Amino acid sequence: MPLKALALNCTLKADTGEDSSTDAMIAVLAKAFGEKDVSVTETVRIAALNIKPGVTSDEGDGDAWPALREKILAHDILIFGGPIWMGQISSVAKRVLERMDAFLSETDDQGRMPSYGKVAVAAIVGNEDGAHFSSAQLFQALNDVGWTIPAVAACYWVGEAMGSTDFKDLKETPEMVTKTAKMVAGNATHLAGLLQSSPYPG
Repeated sequence: MPLKALALNCTLKADTGEDSSTDAMIAVLAKAFGEKDVSVTETVRIAALNIKPGVTSDEGDGDAWPALREKILAHDILIFGGPIWMGQISSVAKRVLERMDAFLSETDDQGRMPSYGKVAVAAIVGNEDGAHFSSAQLFQALNDVGWTIPAVAACYWVGEAMGSTDFKDLKETPEMVTKTAKMVAGNATHLAGLLQSSPYPG
């Protein structure tokens, strides 16, 4: 079956009409995935939704997480995108990870979480240090709740420390970012295909 990817943009900007460097990085990855015949069906701006705090799959009236959770699990690959703030992933990204904590108690008869057999990669941007630390935070948390992380799973860009240039302001995508995006997409597609044809036994 054809593989599908969903992107989450964990920018702090709730207005979907406001430009986001994370969207720009996700677009680079989406192009690379497209070259591998993987469709990135949508980019979800998390801050625009009412994702309530908590660690269950449904935190009650008005909680937008149940619908988003269903959408996430309907895809084979998750592009987890976000900016660096204070050297680490955004609070919006952490909210998503906290809600995925529920996967730990939602296992099937073989002990497999809903995310088993699904692949996650990262799209990280910032004009300060922290890309590697942010990747480490994301990948350890995602792996804890069942996601599979491929080799070379992060595509990132960081500008000059304390600078004012953002990724979305660049006139062209740096060569190394494009090269890395192709590798991330290639590895993730390969791994997702293997897991689709041969699921984890549990």
